Amino acid sequence: MFTSINPATGEEAATFEALDDEAIEAALARAEAAYRSWRVSELAQRTTLLSAIADQFEANKQHLAETATSEMGKTLASAVAEVEKCIAGFRYYAAKGAAHLEPVETRTASGRAVAHWLPLGPVLAVMPWNFPYWQVVRWLAPTILAGNVGLLKHASLTQGCAALIQQMVSAAGAPDGVFQNLAIKSDKVSRIIADERVAAVTLTGSEGAGAKVAEAAGKALKKVVLELGGSDPFVVMPSADLDAAVKAAVRARVQNAGQSCICAKRMIVHADVYDSFLEKFTAAMLAVKIGDPMQDGIEMGPLSSVEQRDTVLEQLERAIADGAKLVGGEKIEREGAWMSAGVLTQVDPEADFAQEEIFGPVAMVFKADDIDAAIALANDVPFGLGSSVWTRDQAEIDRFVRDVESGMLAVNQMLASTPEAPFGGVKRSGHGRELGPWGLHEFMNLKAVMLPDWG
Repeated sequence: MFTSINPATGEEAATFEALDDEAIEAALARAEAAYRSWRVSELAQRTTLLSAIADQFEANKQHLAETATSEMGKTLASAVAEVEKCIAGFRYYAAKGAAHLEPVETRTASGRAVAHWLPLGPVLAVMPWNFPYWQVVRWLAPTILAGNVGLLKHASLTQGCAALIQQMVSAAGAPDGVFQNLAIKSDKVSRIIADERVAAVTLTGSEGAGAKVAEAAGKALKKVVLELGGSDPFVVMPSADLDAAVKAAVRARVQNAGQSCICAKRMIVHADVYDSFLEKFTAAMLAVKIGDPMQDGIEMGPLSSVEQRDTVLEQLERAIADGAKLVGGEKIEREGAWMSAGVLTQVDPEADFAQEEIFGPVAMVFKADDIDAAIALANDVPFGLGSSVWTRDQAEIDRFVRDVESGMLAVNQMLASTPEAPFGGVKRSGHGRELGPWGLHEFMNLKAVMLPDWG
């Protein structure tokens, strides 16, 4: 049994029955049967289905958004924006995806080789609660286009969102078994990965969850893509537009109540502009409008759960014990998972907590004497997901592109995913890529066909 708790009120929102072993076996059998026919379907049928799913998301946008807000606390405005991003993702692959599957021919010493992209089979996705639709769609859309079929294990917190995704896909006319939502607990995942009918697995989540899934996939010798945590640097140099940088930094930390893998968590500011940035940034963080996430004009709702809020507060207690100074970042005494936005300064980069991801609305701010120090600080964590740099100096931009250890880098803007660009990290932030042609190809067989040269 799953129970959804509204983090804004602490009240029970809904309950969902978990699948038993017999139901899981039936789902795997349906996936195998669906794959046998879907793998040879015409590309036009797949792209038509993607467009139809986008239409369903469009028609049910408000309901989808309200469900996400009630289940994990993001503001309704941001939930609507997430659904709109999903629509764009489905439409991107519907319009552009077929071109990414065109065979590619090259000359060989003995004739020709033609590389064909072919599907692999059922793909299991283990997905988190923080972007309950978009995290799924950036896997599901290329899965459908590739000719694979999808099995979703969603987070316990967002089973209502998972059920709605199933409804959208079914209402769009997807053949039975092309996509299935599996309402299961985490202890069932390893068994499904090991099943010979499952071809591959992808996970977005914590390092711990990623290690378990990678271990299970490794034992089964199956492809795995992992998008794990991040403690992204946000580097501000003297030539930056400081007001724009402050605005983006605040948005990065309070978006989704700070519960986003790729939004900046460590502000690394050049000494020449440190004091000015810190003053403006702190004032803006303390002014963040917190309240009912269903209401207009609210910038930040609750965290996803009381447990998640308390995890962040425990990290802050350790930071203060190690000598850091905290402004804001306090528990708000009301029912639900509430806390205020905050700023940590005087942080020891070597402290244990400084090496962790703070998955909540609190930023660490560091001072760097020069670009070398800024890059060293940016790289001084085990993560390497995204990064953001603010400078008008092209030579500095070139240095950051070359030397910052991350899978993604944004210049003079807040980092955000987009359907057209590759998404993923390095180091302990995982491996593999989602989105664009790169995400489409991750779970496909690149088959080389060797042909004679007939003249």
